[in-house]
Amino acid sequence: MLFAGHLRRLQPSTGALRRLTSTLPNNDAEVSATVKRIREELAQDKQQLKWRTPIGDRPQDWNSKLKLFGNSEQTSDFIVMMQQPIDLSPKTVKQWWHKRQETIERHMQQYIPERHKILGPELAAAHFILYRGGSAKFLNDPKWHRASKDGEFSLPNKYDVSFKLEALRCDNMQLYYEGLENLRCLEHLKFLSLHNIKTIDDWCLDRIAGSEFPRLEVLDISGTNITYNGLACLYRLSQLKLLIVDDPKQSLEMELSAAMLEATMPALQIVSATTIHSIE
Repeated sequence: MLFAGHLRRLQPSTGALRRLTSTLPNNDAEVSATVKRIREELAQDKQQLKWRTPIGDRPQDWNSKLKLFGNSEQTSDFIVMMQQPIDLSPKTVKQWWHKRQETIERHMQQYIPERHKILGPELAAAHFILYRGGSAKFLNDPKWHRASKDGEFSLPNKYDVSFKLEALRCDNMQLYYEGLENLRCLEHLKFLSLHNIKTIDDWCLDRIAGSEFPRLEVLDISGTNITYNGLACLYRLSQLKLLIVDDPKQSLEMELSAAMLEATMPALQIVSATTIHSIE
């Protein structure tokens, strides 16, 4: 009974149905007139939105024959590039070539989920670093693994629980921000050297600090483009004991940032690269 009462309240009254049906067209002539009116309104709306049409696509615009090679996205960077004079000097061609090679290498260093599913994070990181000229050391193994002159190295090609990455040496590598995504969740990593990698900056250091290295004790960032601004993110590496920089007293800002970081992490010691690398 209660449900029936609710149903009666939800049903429209006879008068409401009569008013609703009176607004609907009753014959083909009225339907045609309604469709015509809707089409006219849509045409007016399209006319008002013509100012949104990209330059070159409107009938009154001049079209270049080079439009075939244009960028359909019409981004501002593309427009600025097209407005620049053509320069085929050796210096410009060389800069273009280096920029193209950098773009390709950034793309090649992107994270590949399938590789990590097959190898696991430990072996995947080792494969990634060794392939690019670095070296890796595993737990309970005194040997440093490196690739040969032909780029060959002997590591398992599928997940092996016995291979636990303990140290990575990436000195003088060409490592970009995109490639750091391959160095994540290394639970046993204690040593990481990024010595003399010019592409490593403050943004890269922030990614490293948030890459889940719970046991990282030694970090070498000497010879990079990391500034005093990047040191603040290292508080996330709770087990860090030794940080190697170019010179902790190279500027007042660097000295202050280093002192604040050491005060936040009492077990941490920040030393100059000359102290470490001169011994090596």
